[in-house]
Amino acid sequence: MEAQIEQQLEKILPEDLARTFESAYHVFQGNHEHMDDLLKNGGVLLRKATRNFTPTQMILGIAALAAVAVVLINRAGDDNHEGEAHDVSKDDKRQIGDKDKEKK
Repeated sequence: MEAQIEQQLEKILPEDLARTFESAYHVFQGNHEHMDDLLKNGGVLLRKATRNFTPTQMILGIAALAAVAVVLINRAGDDNHEGEAHDVSKDDKRQIGDKDKEKK
C-alpha cells in the first residue's frame, strides 16, 4: 500500500505541468515575483521526470524545451518593433562634413 502511494506521488500530474507553465507565463510577462514559483514547480517537475525517463530522453527533452524557449523569446522580441518607424539620426552626432565646420 505504501509503495503504491509513493508511486502515485511520483507520477507527473497535469497539475504539475499547469503550475509550471503558469509560473513561466507570469515570468515571461514580466511578473518576476513568480520566479521562485517557477523554480520550485520546475524543480518538482524535473525531479519527477528524472525517475520516469532515461538520461538520453531527459537530455533530448531539455534540449527541445530550450530550443522552444529561444524561438519564443526571439519571436517576442521581434514583435515589439515590427512595423514601427524610428528616428535613428541624433542631433548630437556629427555629420560627415561637420569636421570642417568645427575648425573654423
